[in-house]
Order: sequence, then structure tokens, then C-alpha cells
Amino acid sequence: MSLLPRTAEEFSSADYWERFFKKRGDKSFEWYGDYNKLCGILHKYIKIQHKVLVVGCGNSELSEQLYDVGYKLLTNIDISETVITHMNQRNSERRPGLNFQQVDATRTPYEDASFQAALDKGTLDAMASEEEGALAKKMLTEVGRVLSVGGRYVCITLAQESVIQLAVEHFVQLGWAVRLHCLLEENGTGEDSFALPVFVLVCTKFRQPMPSPILEMCVGEDGTPVRLTQVPELLATVREHQAYSVLKKRLRTGTDASSNVSLTLCHAKTGLPRYTLAVQDCAPGAKVPKSNHFAIFIVPQGSETAWLYSSSEGRKQLAASANFRRLVVVTMHRNQEYTDMQAVQSELSPVVMDLPPAMPPNQQVPFLSVGGNLGWREEVSRGVSELSGEYLVENVRGKDGELYRRLIFLSNSAIVQSESRLVTSNTASTSKKKNKKKAKTRAAPKSSSCLSLDSGFLCCSYQEVMVAGLAMLEVEKINGVVDEPVSVLLVGLGGGALAQFLRDFVPNVTVEVVELDPVVLEVATEWFGFRPDHRLTVTIGDGLERISALEKEGGHSFDVIIFDVDNKDSTLGMSGPPPAFVETLFLQKVYNLLSPKGIFILNLVCRNLALRQSVLEHISAMFPSILSKKIEEDVNEVLLCSRKEKKSAEAACSPPLLNQAAKRLQSKLLFDASGTSSSPHIDVAKSLKNL
Repeated sequence: MSLLPRTAEEFSSADYWERFFKKRGDKSFEWYGDYNKLCGILHKYIKIQHKVLVVGCGNSELSEQLYDVGYKLLTNIDISETVITHMNQRNSERRPGLNFQQVDATRTPYEDASFQAALDKGTLDAMASEEEGALAKKMLTEVGRVLSVGGRYVCITLAQESVIQLAVEHFVQLGWAVRLHCLLEENGTGEDSFALPVFVLVCTKFRQPMPSPILEMCVGEDGTPVRLTQVPELLATVREHQAYSVLKKRLRTGTDASSNVSLTLCHAKTGLPRYTLAVQDCAPGAKVPKSNHFAIFIVPQGSETAWLYSSSEGRKQLAASANFRRLVVVTMHRNQEYTDMQAVQSELSPVVMDLPPAMPPNQQVPFLSVGGNLGWREEVSRGVSELSGEYLVENVRGKDGELYRRLIFLSNSAIVQSESRLVTSNTASTSKKKNKKKAKTRAAPKSSSCLSLDSGFLCCSYQEVMVAGLAMLEVEKINGVVDEPVSVLLVGLGGGALAQFLRDFVPNVTVEVVELDPVVLEVATEWFGFRPDHRLTVTIGDGLERISALEKEGGHSFDVIIFDVDNKDSTLGMSGPPPAFVETLFLQKVYNLLSPKGIFILNLVCRNLALRQSVLEHISAMFPSILSKKIEEDVNEVLLCSRKEKKSAEAACSPPLLNQAAKRLQSKLLFDASGTSSSPHIDVAKSLKNL
């Protein structure tokens, strides 16, 4: 039979404790750890010569063990007559000086400032739920009264949020110093043990109240104190340690391949995130070598946004390739410095050993990586957008060894908002990629000032498909029709790579970009080589409103309308576009703005299969013919939608005609607008395969 309380209210009642100790009998009850576990922290804050009030002593052996090692000035109180009688009888001969008294901790008979320390093991937890904490507040007030200046209240607790908040706020208001230790050692696996870690709250009484709170958090009994400024910060830190402890227990019992278990490790001194660990178990039935229990994979800096590392599907593939029972995928955070791979491994080793599945003792745990180095990343700009939050622009070295510039919004740091390839100033934009092996060992440039953007290179595969989709306009021109100007309306600027590419390499094109966020335009212009002119214009505003206004005005027509806009609401399962962009009434406006030969191109990023089906139904109801291109190793899907009747569109987009049109478009992309750059890095025919 379990002797743990069934409800929080029962946990604080005197009747419950009477029943509890009668059932327990002579067996000591050590929920929160015995003397051997707690002696280090207790000796640190309670001296042998101190007069100590032990609040809610119960039948714990802790006071007896403290007495045996020299603490002779212990006064033990408890509300239970049964336990006090039992403890006095148990110690009358062996420990005649050990005093046990039946006393209500909220109303003690002791004089003011009569103790140098008050020791509480679980009593605060037991009282805190009674009368919305009123009982616990009375006890804490009484503890404060009987402690002398410099005295300490040492409370061993599980630190449930309501409990620890009540105690910390109480002593902060009194101007006391508050320190909290998290004891990370496990408490056992029996029915009377907890998955949560044990905390030790130490509150020190000053002669004059402190004008501002002194709040400190320590990991372990000797951990370096980390100073916090507000009570909510302390509570958040407690939650992190509790979540980590629960996670460790969960991992000991095993997870399945579909679980998405992750945790963030923070810097001990600064409290800033330093590593994120994602735990991936192998699929059931996988044939894993007996010795392959557990491994750590360190993702190079700059590669953390890659599909293989940032998505659960990618990590499953990575784990299957590594072929271990459990693989922990580690990514390094921005704004943190890392010396080398060996230093990272040394830093992670003590922590990751809490995470393996059951395995033989002294088992070697390998660290895996790509190329054996930490990668390279350089932050070049950081700012804040009122619409999108904090952003940064960074240079990274990709897995191919090339350098890239990225725009990242920190609200969703796993997604690259925009990306462009960089070349050194003495390298032409058309230079071929170097040998990959050599590129990986090449040193990072000393400064971003020696880098320039390769405007002829689209980093995103889906953008290549969008450009290749313009081949659908070339079908009618195969039989000698004279080239005509092409007008494009693009909703969503990002870093401007797609818009600039269209303007530079598609002959006779005019592009209007609609961008909601003016900060994005500033970033694109300053850091991504975006150069608006009479053929490339930007309208700052809502894409929905702009399209509605153009359609209402009349007289406007576009050959191509492209939606490449993200959805800020991540809860819908569709990262782009926002749902309003694919509603039937709005799609009708898009249809009306297209020329008779026009095409609508949509970057659809949808993980919700039911929502994706709904989007396709809306689009199919408006556009007779839709070609779809799923981007490998990504969620992106490009839809090429034609205004033509279905039979006409199907004939025009037959593989032979589309292949000819692809070659025609490819031939036009030989030079940029100035006629100086050679062909951009795009294979139109390849991008249109498997539509």
C-alpha cells in the first residue's frame, strides 16, 4: 500500500499525519533524503554550536543523526502527539539530550531570537496548501520571530511552484537574503520516492532589511551562486530543473521513435541557453548492433536549420543512419563562444550521461559530427522589428563548404527567413564550387567586409522551382511568337533574393514586391544586395489589402503572381501562407488580376494534411490546372496554377512542350540586366521534373 498522500489538502492536515505515523510505526520516513544525502548542505549553513529549531520533525532519523555527529542543541517540534511520544521513547536512553516537543509550528512558546537556525524538512510543503497558504505563512512568520539576526531558515522542499513562491516572496518582503540549492542526485525508485529533485531553501535574516532582493540559485550543494533579479526568474529556473529531472526519469523508462524529447542546457553563470539536445530513439524492430547503445551527434554551427537536424523527420533519418539505440542531437546556440570540439565534448559529457537508455556500466559513448569541426558562424547585424520581433543577420559556412548569409527571426530560429550565397571579393559570382573536401577545411574569412553576394544563386530549391515555373509562359512562344514584357507581382520580400534574381536575369520583366514589414526592406537593402529601380519596385503594406485594392481599381494585369509569405501563427500547422491568402474569395481576386496566359505560383508550407487538402480544394475550385512540385527533404511544396482551361493547360504543359519551354527560358537566363554576368546557377529543366 502506498503511503503517499492522495491530495494536496490531505498533505497538510494533522489528522492525516496522525494516521500516517500510526501506519508507519517504527520505520523512519525519509522522503526528501537522509542524513548522508543532506549532510553537506546542512553543515554548510548550520554550525554545531547553533541552537536549532527542527520544525515538523516527524519520525525522521535526521535529528538523531545530527545529534550523533555533535549537534547537541536541537529542539524538535511536531503537531503529532503520536510521533512525539514515539521519538522521546526511542531516544530516552541513547540520546537523553535530544528534545522532542508537541508544538504547533504556527504558535510556538519560544522567545524572540532564541534560535540561530530553523530546519524544515518537508513541513512547508505539507502546510502550504492549507487555507490558500495561510497556515504556511503563519509558520514562516513564527520562524522569523524566533530566529536571531544572522539566523537561517533551512528548508528542504520539492519546490512546487505555489510553495516556493509563497516562501520566497514572504522572506523577500522581510528583506532577507534568499538562496536556493538544487540537489540533482536521484531520490530512489521506491513507491515513497519522487521524480522531482530536492531543493534546499536558505533564507538569512539581516539586522536591516535589504533594500533590493538578494536571490541566488545554486546547482548542487557547492554550486556557484547565480544572482537573479526577480522572483519570477527564480521560479522559472526551478521549473527548468524539475523538468530536467522528470525528463531523465522518462528517458530511463524509454521513449519511442515518434517522441520529440528535447531540453535546453543553459550557461551556469549567465543563465543563457547554450545547447539544445534532441533525443531520438531508433524505430521498433530496427537491427542495431548490441554495442551501439548511445551516441551524441554535434551539429556544426550554421547547420542547425538544416532539415536533417531541425525537423523530427530529419532526426529520425539521422538516427537510422547512425544506427544507435538512442542518438542525442546537440545544437549550439547563437551568442555563445565555443573553443573547439574537444572542449564541447568535455562540457557535455557530465550532462549527457544522464540521458542514455539502460546499458552496461563503463560503456564508451561516442561523439559523432560532420567533418570533425564546430562549423563557423558570424553575426553581422541584429535588430528588432515591431511586426516580427528580434532578428539577426549572420554569415555561416554551409555543409558544402560555401559561405552563406542568412536572415533569422529569433521567434522561430530554426527557420531561415532568407539566404544568399557569399563569395570573396576576388572571386567572380559565376565561379564554380570548389572541391567540397577542400572547401570544408578552408578557413573562415577574417571579416565580412571581404565578402560579396552572388546574385545569380538561389539558395532555396523552392525559389528555383518558382523561377522555372515561368517556363509555362514560354510555351506559346515556341512557335515563333515575339517575346513580350513579363509583369510579376510578388508578395513577400524576405532578403529579396527571388525578386532581385527575376529582375536581373529575366528579360523584359517588371517586378512589384509587396512587403508588410518595412524593417525587412531595410535589411534586404543593407545586407542582401537588394537594389530597387524602375523595373523592381516595393510597396510597403499588407499583401491582402494591396491585391484587393488593385482588383477593385481595375485596369491591372499581371502575368505572374507569386505568394512567398510566411504565417506568424505557428499553431495552425501551416507555416505559409497565412490562411487568408488561400480563401476562395481572395483567390478569386488573384485570378481576376492575372492576364489570360497568367500563372499563380504559391509556396505552400503545410504539415497538417487535412489543412493541406482544404487549401488544394480552394485552389482547384479557382484554377483549372495545377502543377505541384514537392521539395525533397523539406516541407515546402510549390504550386504552379494556370488560368487556362484544363484541356488547354494540360496540352501546353505536356512533358515535350514544357521541356522545350524550359530550354527556351534557360537560354534567356544567360546574362543579367547589365549583360556582364554569365548564366545564373539554375537548371530550369531539372527544377520542372516530376511535376
